[in-house]
Amino acid sequence: MQKQIKSALISVFYKDNLENIVKKLGEQGVTIYSTGGTQKFIEDLGVKCVAVEDLTAYPSILGGRVKTLHPKVFGGILARRDNPQDLEQLKEYQIPEIDLVIVDLYPFEETVKSTTVEQTIIEKIDIGGVSLIRAAGKNYKDVVIVASKNQYADLEKVLTDNNGATTIEDRRSFAAKAFEICAHYDVAISQYFLNNEPGANFQLSVPQGQVNRYGENPHQRGVFYGNLDEIFNKLHGKELSFNNLVDVDAACQLIQEFEATTFAVIKHTNVCGIASRNTLKEAWEAALAGDKESAFGGVLVTNKIIDKTTAESISEIFFEILIAPGFDADALTVLQAKKNRILLEQKQPVKSKYMFKNVLNGVLLQDSDNGNYKEWNEVGARPATPAEKSDLEFANIVCKHLKSNAIALVKDKQLIGKGCGQTSRIDALRHAIEKAGQFSFDLKGAVMASDAFFPFNDCVSIAHENGINAVIQPGGSVRDNDSVEFCKEHDMVMVMTGMRHFRH
Repeated sequence: MQKQIKSALISVFYKDNLENIVKKLGEQGVTIYSTGGTQKFIEDLGVKCVAVEDLTAYPSILGGRVKTLHPKVFGGILARRDNPQDLEQLKEYQIPEIDLVIVDLYPFEETVKSTTVEQTIIEKIDIGGVSLIRAAGKNYKDVVIVASKNQYADLEKVLTDNNGATTIEDRRSFAAKAFEICAHYDVAISQYFLNNEPGANFQLSVPQGQVNRYGENPHQRGVFYGNLDEIFNKLHGKELSFNNLVDVDAACQLIQEFEATTFAVIKHTNVCGIASRNTLKEAWEAALAGDKESAFGGVLVTNKIIDKTTAESISEIFFEILIAPGFDADALTVLQAKKNRILLEQKQPVKSKYMFKNVLNGVLLQDSDNGNYKEWNEVGARPATPAEKSDLEFANIVCKHLKSNAIALVKDKQLIGKGCGQTSRIDALRHAIEKAGQFSFDLKGAVMASDAFFPFNDCVSIAHENGINAVIQPGGSVRDNDSVEFCKEHDMVMVMTGMRHFRH
């Protein structure tokens, strides 16, 4: 059923793109009620407007905290037009019906970002706006609610196409968006008072949903919620897919652990090649050499600006995405030769205080896996040499970013073998050794990292047989001493970090 808009309440913080709507309402003979700055804005456009204070016979009080909280406002919004008793009471108390409410909310989140002064933040907790939105949304059968400037274009189209008449489908759609806006706003306020710590309920509201072509597989729907423009400038290529986004996150989480010139290749969130070198081209070539097969169609990431020489070398293989803090102009020309390549200029690190996933009928939440080791406890036969220590630190970081069970083999700050996602640690080691052999790497002098403790001494024994003489692991097994004693007997370095890095 269509309903004609005959009256409107407009009170907004943001007036951008509101002009056409106000003029259209004026042309259609709609009675407009307003307050403060919005009233002046409307009158400056030459459109008649009734002050809310004249309707309520009450001024704005408490420094503007109370303006619209009055029965003559809320009665006109909440009255059910098909309820004779409601209509009789409107008549009795001389309350006009209000058919359209255009109200937005004070910029609470923006204020939190811009200041730490609590009183300033508290004053941006909207009371009247939320109340008006909820009232109009509740009575969507009779009232249109527009709760954000992002909906102005939708409203203008309705006003233009239908000459100010709305359908029940229109009103319900506007109401759904309005309650979504209120819910997000309430979560932001709650999180502020909780100091962004977990509360009694799992709360998360991330705006700006972007529909993916599909989810992890073509039969699954996928949506990304977030603002990628805060992190990246997309310089070239197609839209990021669901799987792309997962891999890009893994790539960014990894690369921000390194300060030296480093290049990495990611495939299905696992590191398949990574190296640190003096020049970017050398780092790229060493990372690629770690697993040339897996690099095909991978996500590439570096912590340095891409130059032309490196770009030309990268362009020799097929890849989906390249992430870097910058690109030289001539490097961009080289890389943009293929239209579907996605080139991302990363503007800031990826920071997440918490990690969460849905399981069973609920949500698991945990702190992000920050840090690499709690201690550096050398318990083997001898201290690590400076070169070994450097490689052990490198390997420990890489292993942290592999799926468990995980083993990383590193030599001269280059990943030369890895085993990940295995059901036993010894299988992960065997896979890592096999990978190293596949690409003809000499394991003599390499180091080994494990994401969790060794339950037996079989891993250090196999490592030693293959020329590996330095190992880093968190420790914590009841049989730690078996591995420690083996290392002491075979002149091996063993470092215990006290920090496990399971990744499931």
